[in-house]
Amino acid sequence: MSDVGSTLRDGEDAGPALRDGFLPQAFQAKDPRLVVGLMSGTSCDGVDVAFVEIERSGQKIEFQLRHFSEIPFDPEFRSRLLALAEVETSRIDQLCITNFELARVYTEAIRAAATEASIPLEDIDLIGSHGQTIHHLPEYGATLQIGEPSIIAESLGVPVVADFRPMDVAAGGQGAPLIPYVDYLLLRDGRNGRAIQNIGGIGNVTWLPPGCSPEQVIAFDTGPGNMLLDALMTKLTAGEETFDDRGESAARGRACPDLLNELLAHPYFEYPPPKSTGRELFGQEFVETVLEKANVLDLSDHDIMATATAFTVESIRLSYERFLLPNGPIDEIIVSGGGAKNQTIMHGLQSAFQDRSRVTTSDEFGLPSSAKEAIAFAILASETIDGRPNNLPSATGADRPVVLGKVVWGGAR
Repeated sequence: MSDVGSTLRDGEDAGPALRDGFLPQAFQAKDPRLVVGLMSGTSCDGVDVAFVEIERSGQKIEFQLRHFSEIPFDPEFRSRLLALAEVETSRIDQLCITNFELARVYTEAIRAAATEASIPLEDIDLIGSHGQTIHHLPEYGATLQIGEPSIIAESLGVPVVADFRPMDVAAGGQGAPLIPYVDYLLLRDGRNGRAIQNIGGIGNVTWLPPGCSPEQVIAFDTGPGNMLLDALMTKLTAGEETFDDRGESAARGRACPDLLNELLAHPYFEYPPPKSTGRELFGQEFVETVLEKANVLDLSDHDIMATATAFTVESIRLSYERFLLPNGPIDEIIVSGGGAKNQTIMHGLQSAFQDRSRVTTSDEFGLPSSAKEAIAFAILASETIDGRPNNLPSATGADRPVVLGKVVWGGAR
C-alpha cells in the first residue's frame, strides 16, 4: 500500500465531509475500498480499467493498483463515437442510443478486466467513470460526457460516480482539467518544482511549485497530444494504422519549420490559463487543414508525422515558457498517457528541456503512465463518495471547491 503522504493544506483536509446520514453507514465505513476507475479519452481508442484499492481519504489517502487493462473499442463503434464528436456528423438519435450503448461497453470492459485479474465482481465497492467527452465548450459554460452510469450501476450492482465535470462548470469553472487534484495529492514535493504532463488525446499539465499550496497550482490543456497524430496516421494509411507506434513514422521524417510555425500561431496557445480544449478546436477540420497545407508544401507522409509530433512537443515547450517558468522552476517533467510510449515525443521533450528539467515518466513514482488517469478517476470517485471537494479552482477557474460527480446507487447484486 503506497502512502501518498501529502495534504491539501498543512494539517487540513480538502473540505468537510457531507453529513453522516447522507450515505448508507455501512458503505461510508468501508475501508479499504476496491474502486474501479474508468477512462476513455479524447483519442477515443478504448477504455482503461483500473482496479484500485483505496484506504482512507483526504490527507491520509493510500492506494494500491491491483490490476489495469486497456480494452480497445470495436472499430465500427469507435467510428460512431468520433462522428458524434463532430458538429458536421453528429445526430441526436445516435447520441441518445450511444449514451446507453457506451455504458454497456464499459460494463463489459469491467467484467473482462475482472476475469483477467481473477477479481470477483462482488469485491468491487465503487466505480468512477469519466465517460466519453462528446463536446466541450467552456466559453459557453457547457460540457457533455456520455456513458449512462445507471446502466453500469444496475448491471453490476455497484455504486457509480460519473459526470464529474458539470459541477465544476456550475461553480464557474471550465470543468477541466480535473486530474490536478490527484496530481497534487500524489506528486507534490517539498524541494522540486514539477510539471505533471499528461499526453493523451489532448495534452495537459499540472505545475506543482516546491512545497505548494492548492492555490499555487497552475494547470491547463497545452494543446493536441495524440489526437492529431492518430487522426493523421489513420488518414495517411487509409485506416490500416490508427496511431504512430512508438513514433516510428515521425522518426523517419523531418519536421517542416514553415508548417510547424503556422500551426503554433493558433490563437489557443496565446490564451492564458485557466483554459481547456478538445476536438472543437483540434478535431477533423484542423486535421484537414494540416493535410491541405502539407500537400501544398509537398511533404511526405513521414514528414507530416514528424511535423505534427514536433507540434505536440513545441506546444508543450511554449506553454511552459509562457505560463509556468515565469512563476518558478520546473525541475522535473513527469510524463504520462499514451504519449509517454512515443519515443519521438519523449526524445523531443528531453531535447527541448535538457538544460533545465529532468524528463521522466510517472512510472518512476508508482503511477504506471498508461493507467494514471484511470487511477485518478478511482481516487476522485472515492473522494466524492466521502463528500470531499475534489476540484482545484486554481486549475479550473471555479469560484470555489466543490464535490464533483453524480452518484448512482447500484441495484441488487
